[in-house]
Amino acid sequence: MEKKGIKSYVIRKGRMSPAQQAAYRDLKDKWVIPYEEQPFDFSLLFPGLKDVTLEIGFGMGDATHQIAYENPEKAYLGVEVHRPGVGKLLDRIEKRELTNIRIVEHDAFEVVTNMIPEGSLEGIHIFFPDPWPKKKHHKRRLIQEPFATLLAERLKPGGYLYAATDWDDYADQMLEVLTGNTLLENRYERFAEPQSWRPLTNFEEKGLKKSHLIHEVVFVKK
Repeated sequence: MEKKGIKSYVIRKGRMSPAQQAAYRDLKDKWVIPYEEQPFDFSLLFPGLKDVTLEIGFGMGDATHQIAYENPEKAYLGVEVHRPGVGKLLDRIEKRELTNIRIVEHDAFEVVTNMIPEGSLEGIHIFFPDPWPKKKHHKRRLIQEPFATLLAERLKPGGYLYAATDWDDYADQMLEVLTGNTLLENRYERFAEPQSWRPLTNFEEKGLKKSHLIHEVVFVKK
């Protein structure tokens, strides 16, 4: 039976550009996988690709498509509920002729719980999740137990979980939660050094303009 999870997002209304609308209309059936309460068979979903990385909340897909383009031998599964972002990523998939990305337009907790097999992921990317800055809303943040354990269980041994935020207190929470998880170990003493493989995102640029510090964590499945 499906467990009740956190609601870490609000579906915000956003206007879709003509290009996003066209991409969503024409490409959804090709690259967007319907949500189902049964585990993926990644060998069928990504024929010929062994290493699957899950990205939760890819926004407008700024980093997603670039990472997939630079690593054609790897597979990327993006989860997002913001339809304009899904449309934007679909447009980029088509223009860059990418074949190693699939999308699930659904709640991440339910996708991870019901669709991702245990021990199946090479990596998990969480780039600048909603910080829910008000203290009364901290319970809605994505990186907390039991979701952290759920994510760790989906990683292969040696697989990694990477997360970045520009909110200091959320960074501290991430570090505390992941450090306390018995399935994971920190690749660094505390926060990670800047990861050169991750492209700059729009959220990151906005944070840097406000003089926010970027905090990154990299944990590995024991």
